[in-house]
This record gives sequence, C-alpha cells and structure tokens, in this order.
Amino acid sequence: MHLQMHNSCPFAALLQKRSKNTAQIQQKRSNPDASLRPVSELKNSPKIKTPHFSSPSCSSSPMPNPPRHGTPTSPLLLLFLPLLLLSSSTSAKVPPSETFSYSNSGEFGPYIAEYSATYRLLPIASSPFQLCFFNSTPSSFFLALRLGTPRSESIFRFVWTANPSRPVADNAVFSLLADGDLRLTDADGSLVFSSKTAGKGVKGLRLLPNSNIVLVDTRGSSLWQSFEHPADTLLVGQSLNVGKKLVSRLGGYSLAAESGGLALYMNKIAGGKPLLYSTGGGIMRIAGNGLKSVMFRADPQTNKENEIPYAYELGFKLEPNLGSLITGRPKYNGTVSFIRIEEDGNLIAYTFYSPVDYQAWEHVFVVFSGDIGWENHCRRPSKCGAMGICAQEMCVACPEPPGQLAGWSEQCAPPAAAQSMSCKKGMAAAAAAEYYKVVGVESFVNRYGKSVEGVDVGECRGRCDLECGCLGVLYWEKERKCWLAWVIGTLEKVGDESHVAWIKYYK
Repeated sequence: MHLQMHNSCPFAALLQKRSKNTAQIQQKRSNPDASLRPVSELKNSPKIKTPHFSSPSCSSSPMPNPPRHGTPTSPLLLLFLPLLLLSSSTSAKVPPSETFSYSNSGEFGPYIAEYSATYRLLPIASSPFQLCFFNSTPSSFFLALRLGTPRSESIFRFVWTANPSRPVADNAVFSLLADGDLRLTDADGSLVFSSKTAGKGVKGLRLLPNSNIVLVDTRGSSLWQSFEHPADTLLVGQSLNVGKKLVSRLGGYSLAAESGGLALYMNKIAGGKPLLYSTGGGIMRIAGNGLKSVMFRADPQTNKENEIPYAYELGFKLEPNLGSLITGRPKYNGTVSFIRIEEDGNLIAYTFYSPVDYQAWEHVFVVFSGDIGWENHCRRPSKCGAMGICAQEMCVACPEPPGQLAGWSEQCAPPAAAQSMSCKKGMAAAAAAEYYKVVGVESFVNRYGKSVEGVDVGECRGRCDLECGCLGVLYWEKERKCWLAWVIGTLEKVGDESHVAWIKYYK
C-alpha cells in the first residue's frame, strides 16, 4: 500500500525535516572535519529547542506522554541476568572443599576418657582439642569437643557437647552442608542439632586454638560459634550472659547467671521448681542487680612489665566492670583451663598443662572444698547421696525411723521418697504420715530456702503433710522457723541441737 504524505500536515513536514537532518548527519560522518567547529562558534550558536510533536492524525492537540513503568531494561542486562542470579546463588554456597559429612562409625579410640567413655575421633582438630563422638552408655552418643593429648598419657575430658540432652546412635552423621547449615542427624535421619545458618554466607568451619568452633564467611567473620552455646562448661574467654545457665551432664544441676550474681540450682525435684543450693556462701553474689554477663578468664601474673608470668589467675570476670571472682592460681600457663558444673552438683575449675607427660590435669578450684573452695564438703547436697549425716567432711550416719542412727551407706534414703512419687496433691494428709527427729543438723534447705516464721513444730509438719513431694522439714526450735524439705540430701552436723530435722515416713 502506498502512503502519501501531504506537506500541509505538520507531521509530514516533520518527517521530511528529519530526513534532511539524517542526510546532513551522514554527510558529516563521511567528512568528519566538516563537523568540527571552533569553541567560539559553539558558544555563539543558537540553543537547540526541543520540537513539539503532533499526532499522526495532524490534530492540534499534543501527543500524551507514554506511561512510565520504571527504567527501561537494557537488552544486555536481560542477557546477563540469569548469569548474575547463578553467580549470586553460587556465592551463597559453601565451597565443595569445605563441606564434610562424618559418620559415627568405625573403631573406638585407644586412650582413657572421663565417664569411662568410648569415643570415635573426627578429623577436625586444633591441639589439644579435637571433635569426636563419645558414649558412656551403649548406642547413646554425644558429639563433643575433647581436650587432651595422647603424649600426656592423661585422661581425656569433654568440654563442649552439641547434643547434651539428645544422644544419637551409631551411624549418626555430622555434616556441613553446601547451604551453610551445620547439622547432626541421627541414624534414622531425624535432625538433632542445627546451627540454623543455611543461606547466610557460610564459607567454612574453623576450630580455633582457644577451642571455639566457628562458622565463618568470606571475610573470616563469625556467623555461628560454639562459645555462644555452652553446655556444662565455660572455657577461657567464654561468657555466660544473664538469663543463661550451664546444665550438668545428666541435667540434675545448673549454674545460672542472674542480675544479682551467680547461683547453683538443683533441678528435677518433686516440687517442680529448681532449688537454690549454693551461692558460695554469698561470694558469688554482687551488690545490686547490675550484672550482664560473666566471662571465665586466665590472666598472667607478673611483678614487672614484660616479665615471664610466675602464675596465672583464673576466675569469673563480672561485666560490666563489676570486678572478678578468683577461682585459682596455677603456677604455670593456665590458658588451657575450664570450669564445669559437675553431675554431682560441684563446680570445679580444671587446668591442663600440655608440656607435662604425666598428670597434666589439676583441680585448681572446687566450690565445695575446705582447701580450694568456698564451702566445705558437707554443704554439697549430694555429698551423702539421697540422705546422710556429714561430719568433718565425711558421711558418718543414716537416720532411720523411729529415730535411731545407723551406719551410712549409699542405700540411705528418705523413707517417704517412694510414696511421694505416687501420691496426689491434697491427699498426702490422708496417708497418715509420721515423722522422726534428727537433732543438731542443718542443710542447704535452711541456708538458701525460704522459711515460715513464728510457727510451732506441729504446724510446720502439717504444712509438709499437705505436699506430696515434701520429704520432711528443717525446724529451728528457739526461733520457731520452718523450712519444707523437697530434698533431704546431706545433713551437716552442727553444735546447736535446737536445729533439727523431722523426716517424714509412713508406717
């Protein structure tokens, strides 16, 4: 079809003008020098005005501006966009050389470990630390960090556990996936532990010389670290924030960081709520409630600047700037040390000195110790097991109904313990509980528990009758103070015979 242009139409005239301009441009391109003009001429040249476009229908109304939907996309950008997305996806993945998958299988290690454990080593190590699977019960393994060296011929200890409350079986798998997640999966494929770092830019795992297990990005910055997830142990440089706690291996005890200081608690008791059993005689508490965190530290001790340290001071640094609690001064480099809440409720600081071939371990602090601690042995609730009288840091007697003392053994226990497990709240009084008296004793219950004051012994025991989990009472006859005892444990012998315990039993 032939399209005829009319000069009377402004649009047609504009097209002719454009054709003329195009011809001039082509001529200038063929003769470049003709397009060069002096700067003075450019300055004096008239300004170019933007032409006004009319519609092809030659109407006098201007063309409406086309709608804008964003910046026009370059064809080159569209071409390379899939490559850019692929590059971004690839950069978020862990390099294949840094991923791993280790199975809990194979032979056990030959050296002695604590808890009479057997173990399988993993090829992730930074001497004297190494990752491993260990168990003290068949088919119940824990992924842990082991401390010790074969050359020292000393026992191996476990200072961090990924799955303290959920053991795994043979053939469980520890892996760093391509997406950056660090995982422990059981043999049946169930997820037991995850660092929750998938898609966050993880580039590898590092076991640092201070024992911290770290997932790092391309700059070496930490995206996840084991120091932020303690189990029962704090190593040198590791902190415990207020509101967090260390929990002993079997879950029975904990060390809690509170705004008012540190405190030791007994868990898993009949009353349900954890029981405070020690603050180190008040040493672990601070004035006010300003504590934010505690860090276990090892500071070199010197007489002069740049002098070789004559000792290292271990302790808790109280933040912010609230001083410190000293927990030992080994006479050697104490940087490989840790403090742990034990499965018997004690709090112990250990030091490992690798240059020594024999007996490389030393206890430099034990909270319940007359020599290197803050309270004597008889004040540890589990010193005499479920029940027993302790004198001169030894378990010497077992109170029995109706009131005699027998020789102590590990079988000594409160008579009402079995019944308290099966009774229902509010029905205990109907069981006709009776009590027998033990004179001249105290326990953690009256040292750290809340008392009821101004009551006689009958009312005190009556309160215990109404509670299924109550195994007896501590009672101060002169002061008329009463404490309900959800745990009997160790009864420390004291000189004041008006401080008594009444132990519940059923005929």
